[in-house]
Amino acid sequence: MAHIFIVGATGGVGSRLHPILTGAGHSVTALHRKPEQAEALQKAGVTPVEGNIIDMDAEALAKAMSGADAIVFSAGAAGAGKDKATKIDGDGPIKLIDAAGQAGVKRLYVVSVIPDAGRTADLGDGFEHYMAEKKRADVAVAASDLDWVLLRPGTLTDESGSGRVDLNRAVSYGDVSRDNVAAVLAELLETPAVRKEALELVDGDMPVRQAVSALERG
Repeated sequence: MAHIFIVGATGGVGSRLHPILTGAGHSVTALHRKPEQAEALQKAGVTPVEGNIIDMDAEALAKAMSGADAIVFSAGAAGAGKDKATKIDGDGPIKLIDAAGQAGVKRLYVVSVIPDAGRTADLGDGFEHYMAEKKRADVAVAASDLDWVLLRPGTLTDESGSGRVDLNRAVSYGDVSRDNVAAVLAELLETPAVRKEALELVDGDMPVRQAVSALERG
């Protein structure tokens, strides 16, 4: 069983991911900002580590992830402004690359965004900045020597997960439930042979395990 370090474990995807991982027997350590979040994480079988990725440097993050086999970054600024988008969506994964090197962790999974997002709507400068920061982080992750996966979901929804997806290096743009994103992340963590890949994800017709297995077979 693996030890997974999650940044964003209390968010929409992360809060769905950690129960899958602990249910499968993995140990999970979660970075959380608010002191009151620790108790709920502990009750869920997760080891909480209080900290804010905005303020933490790579050395502090390396200490927090000590002993981990893989890192999942599923945090996001969630429309909180350009400054936080820069520090969370852009700088966050880049700090984790450095921290992973210090901690000896080789596997990094980053929840990014499908490039088609918002292309048909005028969502303003803030959204364009968010997209640019996501791209900046993606470029840094892809250039690293880690065993990385960039998971780029379509428009996230809170619909119940069907367990069926369209997952590939390029897919047609659409919606995807947060449940399905979490399920795909969990399956990717179980499939380390899928690495150094940028993958797009929307709801679809293929069972999650089959979709990931198809990537493993190349």
